[in-house]
Amino acid sequence: MTEKTNLELTNGSKYNIFSLGGKENILESEGYFEGYMNIGLDEIGLLLKLSEKHGDMENKIRIIPLHVILAIDIIDAKPNNDNNGEKEMPHYVG
Repeated sequence: MTEKTNLELTNGSKYNIFSLGGKENILESEGYFEGYMNIGLDEIGLLLKLSEKHGDMENKIRIIPLHVILAIDIIDAKPNNDNNGEKEMPHYVG
């Protein structure tokens, strides 16, 4: 049996993301993953620094809500440079 590979989005990696745009419109975003951010109370967005493919929008940050993402193509994956070696334990407060 082969070893299980843990895939995750890593900072600095280049991705091509297809997401829902307007009415029956698919938005294609190519760029470098910069992390996540909260949008409101219950929403999370993915931060993507747009590539040269976007012309005047190059190096601008696009926030893509996670619930509208249809597909992610991995163009150039960077290794995870998490040096602390331990993952934070998830917990619920409330």
